[in-house]
Amino acid sequence: MRWFQIARARLAARAASMASQKVEIGGAAEDQPEIQPEAQPPIDLNAVSKQTGQIMKYLLGGMLLIGMWLIWADILPALIMLKQVQLWTAVTAVTLVDLGLAIIMLVLTVAAARNIPGLLELAVLSRLHYLDMGAKHAAATLARYVIVALGLTITFQVLGLQWDHVQWLVAAMTVGLAFGLQEIFANFVSGLIILVERPIRVGDVVTVGTVSGTVSRIRIRATTIVDWDRKELIVPNKTFITDKLVNWTLSDTVLRVVIPVGIAYGSDTEKAKALLLKAAEDHELVLDDPAPSALFMSFGSSSLDFELRAFVGKIGDLLPVRHELHMAIDEAFKANGIEIAFPQQDVHLRTIAQNVPENELLKK
Repeated sequence: MRWFQIARARLAARAASMASQKVEIGGAAEDQPEIQPEAQPPIDLNAVSKQTGQIMKYLLGGMLLIGMWLIWADILPALIMLKQVQLWTAVTAVTLVDLGLAIIMLVLTVAAARNIPGLLELAVLSRLHYLDMGAKHAAATLARYVIVALGLTITFQVLGLQWDHVQWLVAAMTVGLAFGLQEIFANFVSGLIILVERPIRVGDVVTVGTVSGTVSRIRIRATTIVDWDRKELIVPNKTFITDKLVNWTLSDTVLRVVIPVGIAYGSDTEKAKALLLKAAEDHELVLDDPAPSALFMSFGSSSLDFELRAFVGKIGDLLPVRHELHMAIDEAFKANGIEIAFPQQDVHLRTIAQNVPENELLKK
């Protein structure tokens, strides 16, 4: 019990440290967009505590059953008569004892599958500091799948359904289900691929098709993405494997900001380039490495086309930096007399002599 309390206190300290760092980093939250995706999602301390509490209850219940077994050990041989109550015959005879053991095994499997993430977080994953939250979530999910598979296998064996006797039936059912429920099977297998290969992780910012947002949950059939309007979008796992996927935070969170600027013909191009670079270099969120650059791209139909290219450290800085660079460039160009061009058209009117007859004008 003391070990659980110490582990929970350690997790609480980690959660408090992450929250304080978030407050320090987000000092200028008023200038940031409403949603700031994070590479490391916060620890759900309440869920972990609830799961570990359930585990403690199951352990205490198990100890109670063992104690009752030891107390009533002299009377238990009388229950051997339950083995004589035959319920049905599959490959072997299934008795009332077998049914009771199967029910107990099924209940233990469900309990373990529901609460294994909390136990893993406290016992193992909380000590592996080099693993990110996405890896820990994948490990807990795979462990849950393994427990369910083992529990069902043991339950079927207790009920007399041995693999060597039902393998052909299982193979035929698998083929039938694969045709009838191929999309569900495809999503299930895709979910396993996502958990093993980890092209996306909990907390990643992704774009798949027309959907963009932060990955909040990876389930057996579908993945939940929270978009910029805070709507939860349920995306089938197959989509991440078969469609084009952009993961903005997979291995490197650095992104490039490209700002096209067109200045009027006759403007000082060297001064315009220097002002663009100064606007980027003076911004605190623009990275020094890679360094920003300003390029004269082309002679446009109405403007001299420049591009300012700068890099930011995370996707949450993308829109604020773009906005603030636009403001800084506009102010710098106004102060230095550089005109930002806009589309123009010149209309030429031909003069007509007054002594030309009207019928001649109509002919022309």
